[in-house]
Amino acid sequence: MKPIFYTLNSNLPIMIIPDSQAHFDGHGILTYTYSIYIDKQNNDPIQEISKETQLHLTKINDPDYLGYITFEQPGRVYNYTGNGKSRLSIFEIQETVEFLNALRNTPLQWDITDLEKPNDSYDLK
Repeated sequence: MKPIFYTLNSNLPIMIIPDSQAHFDGHGILTYTYSIYIDKQNNDPIQEISKETQLHLTKINDPDYLGYITFEQPGRVYNYTGNGKSRLSIFEIQETVEFLNALRNTPLQWDITDLEKPNDSYDLK
């Protein structure tokens, strides 16, 4: 999926990589996961290529990795896993969750023009 670029109120620029996974334990549950990285490349979607294939099953050694947020019930139940070298503060987690909830609830904000272009990204601030 395309990366989402956002700058937190703490002036920390982040790149969020959305991912969806289906889990089955007798029935299907759709979980929404968002990997979060420090955006040191200034909104360059090329940086996503090396980061999007990393699994959440092991500790990620990328110094820009801040962990991931999983929404079990969008808008209601979420979990932050800070399994990188750096972590978001409680306030940054809350702001990121609020941003993602607002984004998910307002599809008119989604810029999906020029989908033919390689390495498109969302840049929302």
